[in-house]
Amino acid sequence: MAGPKQQADMKILRAQQCSKEAVKAGTKAAAIACVASAIPTILGARAIPWARANLNHAAQALIISTISGSAYFVVADKTILKAARRNSFREQMENEAQNSPF
Repeated sequence: MAGPKQQADMKILRAQQCSKEAVKAGTKAAAIACVASAIPTILGARAIPWARANLNHAAQALIISTISGSAYFVVADKTILKAARRNSFREQMENEAQNSPF
């Protein structure tokens, strides 16, 4: 049976692992979203007359970076929630095992 200090250390370790998973998944999603949004944005700015007249390079970069940033935060948030759910079930199972009369 683990003491309170060990339980606190395990929680901190799980939180750090959760954060690393979220950063990794978010970065991957942002990179994919960057490519997926850059291609149509740049091609549209060159081919569509309205976009050619109104979307300068800064506007195109803003569109691409907004989509990439949004993808990062959405995926990172979902990853954190998934890990928190997994950890809460793990803690619940550990508590039930400790409190079991068997």
